[in-house]
This record gives sequence, C-alpha cells and structure tokens, in this order.
Amino acid sequence: MVERLLGRHGAVEDHRDDPVSAVWAHVQQARNLKRPHTLELLKAMADEFIELHGDRLFGDDTAIVAGLARIAGRRIVVVGFQKGQDTEENIRRNFGLPHPDGYRKAMRVMDLAERFSMPILTFVDVQGAFPGAAAEERGIAEAIAKSVGLMTRLRTPIVVVITGEGGSGGALGLAVGDTIIALENSIYSVISPEGCATILWRSGEQSHEAATAMKVTAGEQQELGIVDIVIPEPGDGAHTDPVETARRIKEVVLERLDVLGRMTIDELVEARFQKFRVMGPYVVADRPTPPQERASITDRLRGLLSTRPSMPSMPGGGHDVPPGREEV
Repeated sequence: MVERLLGRHGAVEDHRDDPVSAVWAHVQQARNLKRPHTLELLKAMADEFIELHGDRLFGDDTAIVAGLARIAGRRIVVVGFQKGQDTEENIRRNFGLPHPDGYRKAMRVMDLAERFSMPILTFVDVQGAFPGAAAEERGIAEAIAKSVGLMTRLRTPIVVVITGEGGSGGALGLAVGDTIIALENSIYSVISPEGCATILWRSGEQSHEAATAMKVTAGEQQELGIVDIVIPEPGDGAHTDPVETARRIKEVVLERLDVLGRMTIDELVEARFQKFRVMGPYVVADRPTPPQERASITDRLRGLLSTRPSMPSMPGGGHDVPPGREEV
C-alpha cells in the first residue's frame, strides 16, 4: 500500500504480446513518483503564477493548488491536484488525496474565473478523494457533487488535462470541462483497479485484470469518447522530460482555448452539457420470444378436465345432482 501511495514501481517492460501486462504498465507509468504534477508543469508553462489559499470556511488543503496564471500572455485560472516528489512532501500534501476544503477552495477560485471572464485550466492526477473520517465529517461527497455541478454551468471555457491517475469521483470533481485532454500514459476510471478487484473478486490480487476490463488507458478512453485529445509523451514517459511534456501540453491547451473562445457563452455551456449527457450510450435490443415448451401429458389432461362442460340441471329446479344409473 505504501509503495502504491508513493508511486514506487519497477521499470516498465515491453508487454506487447500480453494485453493485461501492457495495461498494467500504463497504470505503473501513471503512478510514477517522478511524474510532473501541477506546480512542476506550471513552472515550465506559465510566465507568472500566483497561488491562492484557503476555502474561507475551514482551512487550506495543500493537496489541491489553485491560483492565477499568465500563459503566453493569456490570463488563466489554474486548479490542480498536487502530490509530493518525496516522502516528506507527500505527507505534507496528504499524498495528493484532497479533503472537502480543497474542493471548496477550487470552487472559490473558479467562481473568480467566471466573474472576471478568465478561462479555467485544471490538472487531474489523483487516486481519489481522502477516504478518512475527517473528510466524511466535513462533507466530502457534498463538496465533490457541488464542484461537479458548478463546473457544468460555469460561463467560461474549461480545459481539463489528465496528467497521471484520474480516479473515482475525486478526479471528476475537477474534470468537467469543454475539452478533456490526457497524457499518453495517464489513466482515467470510475474506481481504482484495486478497488474494482476488491469488489468483484474480493481480492486486490486481480487488479491487473480489473484494469484491463475497465479500459482505463488514455487511448481506450479516447475510443470511448471520454477523452478528446491524447498527447504523446517524450522519451520513456513524462517523468523523463517534464519541460518537454509541459511544452506539449501548453501548445494543445492554447489551441483549444482559441477554439473555445470563438463560441458564444450560451453555445459553450450547452455544448458542455451535451458532451457529458451523451456519454455512455447503449442500444436496447428487443428481447427474443422464448420457444414454447410442449405441454406434458399430465398438463394436457389437467387442461381437459378443467374445461369440461358442467352437468345439466335436474327437472324441478333443484341443485345439480349426478344422474342415476337408470337415467344414464
């Protein structure tokens, strides 16, 4: 468990002939400890970044960073999950697992973006929201749901970049946007592979098979229509060249903001609603009529006996009585 939280995994091998191992290699890449996070990417992308702190209700959650940035001369509000590069920083940032106050801080800053007509850029890299008692006591489910609802109706362009692991509702809380971008080795799923395996097989040992069945890789998510754009990573992964990774993200983000900026606000919000409304389509097929089973001799005799005509009434209007032997 500690190894997973820290993102310590062995070297990713070539598993082209083994689909299960190939998918798990993507999971390992997405969780790599050295993978660049929000602040590292902003350092290479932004000309200036001013971080804003606190949710004005409880405190400042360091697992989510938010602030104002200037990228290529464009004013942008940036919100993203932040993990640590080492054990000490991971502990300080709660291993990148946000509390409710983190999402409320994000909503406060996104409200500012709408108020001042600034586009929003979010970076998603989280296994899920913090599952502890403290988060439950402060309303983690309500905070995530409120953040999702806010992002669906914000009247400003929103671009989402999945940089590592996008897991569960914790990721979705910052992932409702007009354009969803994913790095090549990132993953995106409704639950972690370990959580899925625990539910289905009662054992985390089946997490490799669960990851394959859920189609968590960026390429598979693009085929399903969840992700719009997949950005190739340099070298052996984003962690090998964070500066080049940031340059590639910056190029795509600015291009998409130009496209979204040509839409009216009403068109933008309606398109965003329809984008998520049509996800997960399915076809309902007519159920075939089951073949009629041939009735058994017993059922046929029972049917004949139940439909036989009643005995005629006796003269005199009395009750029906069986006829005597001489009458028969």
